[in-house]
Amino acid sequence: MATLMNAAELTLATPAAEATTARISIRNLDFFYGANRALKAIDLDFAAGEVTGMIGPSGCGKSTLLRVLNRMYDLYPGQRATGQVLMDGQNILAPNIDLIQLRSRIGMVFQKPTPFPMSIEDNISFGVKLHERLSRAEMAERVEWSLTRAALWDEVKDRLGAQAGALSGGQQQRLCIARTIAVRPEVILLDEPTSALDPIGRADVRDLLLSLKARGVAVLLNSHLIGEVERVCDRVVILDRGQVAASGTLAELLGRRELRLRLGGVTAAAEARLAATGALARTGEEFTVALPADDDGVAVPELIADLVALGVRVHSVEPARISLEDRLLGILRHEEQS
Repeated sequence: MATLMNAAELTLATPAAEATTARISIRNLDFFYGANRALKAIDLDFAAGEVTGMIGPSGCGKSTLLRVLNRMYDLYPGQRATGQVLMDGQNILAPNIDLIQLRSRIGMVFQKPTPFPMSIEDNISFGVKLHERLSRAEMAERVEWSLTRAALWDEVKDRLGAQAGALSGGQQQRLCIARTIAVRPEVILLDEPTSALDPIGRADVRDLLLSLKARGVAVLLNSHLIGEVERVCDRVVILDRGQVAASGTLAELLGRRELRLRLGGVTAAAEARLAATGALARTGEEFTVALPADDDGVAVPELIADLVALGVRVHSVEPARISLEDRLLGILRHEEQS
């Protein structure tokens, strides 16, 4: 049975591996439910220290793709994948891969909570014991760390021995998140993880994703909540009918940012100042100016201050860019017409 090398081992064996930051590379991936081809020629890279959001209509293949990445389909007869999914240079679709080890490196949280039929504490420690030998004190620390990161510790610290099934649905989901991060995976797959959570729980999960990103974990988030994807994701993949319809950073997918202004008393000097910021369009008192791609948040305040100093009356200022939802709908409608 093949054992996946960890990143440190691979770097020692193959120094050229440092040339890429991709934690997972997918090449020409097809997936089949029996004779039905559910994923078609998927080519994607998922980088360490990035959150990638996957969006698309129901049935487009988002959940299927996640299940391919930690080989959950092996549990079901008649399902198969072809192509390559490379992690540290090894094809994890190979038949001799150690699946227990693979799933410790690529953890998954499902849409529906799946707590084990055991205590809250044992839910956390179960997976850890498969891969690490910790003292009782070290295990207690790991349990507290995981539950704290999942924003559950304060609610359960006095009843760790209670059955996990007695928790509320939202608590069970946070327990599953804690269980997943307890083994410290390099990749985390989240399939609609916040659907059972209230707004506070969703905010806690967003904070967790950002902390995982800061630790270098590659996070793949499948969500119907477009606002959630826009808040936390570095890159977005749009799937439709089992294919990648579009992918890229938010800036690449949504295009340039613009500023719409309604101004009075605009002199030639003021118009020149507007044009110096970026491409300028004018209709009467309405101005649209493109913002620089590398804007660090100071371009707009500086522009407004300069316009006021030039005697311009600033009636309104409105940032503008196509929304991710509009981009998704535009792609899907185009696909329907083609």
